[in-house]
Amino acid sequence: MSSVEQFGYRQELQRSLGFADLMIYGLIFMVPIAPFGIFGTVFSTSGGMVALAYVIGLVAMAFSALSYAQMARAFPMAGSVYTYAGRGIAAPVGFLAGWAILLDYLLVPTLLYLVASTAMNSFVPGVPTWAWLIAFVLLNTVVNSRGIQMTARITRIMLAAELAVLAVFLVVGVVALTQGKGTAGPLAPLYDSGTFSWTVVFGAASVAVLSFLGFDGISTLAEENREDATRLGRAMIAALALAAALFVVQTWVAALLVPDRAALLAGQGLDDAFYDTASYAGGAWLGVLCAVATAIAWGFANSLVAQAATSRLLFAMARDRQLPSFLARVHPQHRVPVNATFAVAAVSLVLGVGFTFYADGIALLSSLVNFGAMTAFLLLHVAVVVHYAVRGRSRAWLPHVVVPVIGFAVLAFVVYNAKVAAQWLGGVWLAVGLVILIVLSSRGRKPVLPKEVS
Repeated sequence: MSSVEQFGYRQELQRSLGFADLMIYGLIFMVPIAPFGIFGTVFSTSGGMVALAYVIGLVAMAFSALSYAQMARAFPMAGSVYTYAGRGIAAPVGFLAGWAILLDYLLVPTLLYLVASTAMNSFVPGVPTWAWLIAFVLLNTVVNSRGIQMTARITRIMLAAELAVLAVFLVVGVVALTQGKGTAGPLAPLYDSGTFSWTVVFGAASVAVLSFLGFDGISTLAEENREDATRLGRAMIAALALAAALFVVQTWVAALLVPDRAALLAGQGLDDAFYDTASYAGGAWLGVLCAVATAIAWGFANSLVAQAATSRLLFAMARDRQLPSFLARVHPQHRVPVNATFAVAAVSLVLGVGFTFYADGIALLSSLVNFGAMTAFLLLHVAVVVHYAVRGRSRAWLPHVVVPVIGFAVLAFVVYNAKVAAQWLGGVWLAVGLVILIVLSSRGRKPVLPKEVS
């Protein structure tokens, strides 16, 4: 009997992904050049210590990755933290965790499309931002509806292309520094005594962690993994480590080359900050190359896998009758949750087009995405302790108590320092989820998960 069937489900999705596929999927989800798109915001909010913000973001995510690995081994099913909290703690808690991370997963594709469309519009102003967004959504929906293997093949190609662009920027950037174009001391991206404060850095880290979100998306492919369940955890940790190294290196180089540090610290020119820096380092061609790469990486590659991950979360919740059942339909030939895929596309279209007319849309969406993910990750850490240490009476204190407790504390501090708007809107989202849970329970539809078959 397969691992999925042991938990009361049928194996409907196609098991065709290996360790390399999973790791590449995670890397593409995190986007090796993700800092290109949000560099200005992170630089400004961190007082120029952008590399430090990413290091702290890595620490916060590392504990979560280790906890994900533990729960993926115990419950190798689609659904990510929804499944882990539901089976590790209780079904109603799983619903709330799933509802919280829905704020992340439903808005991530929208955010990616918006960033990409804005980048494309910056150098092809004749095509409106909303038109680029519609084109990206339609393209990704077609690819994802054709099956997970097609998605996996395209992610390999896109990863190679992103790494090539990053290599070009780093080479040109280092050459520029050797030519005396640096605008700050070599350690300024890590520590600047003039701007340093833990509140500032952790506030920036709450935005920087957006670049790390995606390693957790690997867990949604548990039922399409053809290897041992432990490979899921290893793929998450490997992808996170590789992405972190790339993030720190590129932001360190870029932070040393910012042409007008005072203006950027004051919040001016945030959206084009990286592209302006690239142009300063190597010429206008490099700025255009980075902008185009960002648009394609965020609007096609990253949003492609984000849509796939979100559809698997909707599929898992619908399969357990905690979302409308039509979202659980699997295409008989391509073996993907086709209705959930179309639903994600529809949400991205409606919200994405709407936010193209909102001046601060990217910043607000970034904060909301992070708030939803961090809140769900808090429940993930609790699930590890409850499932292993409390119920299982595990004596492996490090992975089952120490790591999740520290991870919880770090994330709680990051959430506390998030933008007030994100805290309010995220709190409203959680309150709505709690009301839905209460209403369902009062009508005899309390969340119940299929029992494990011995």
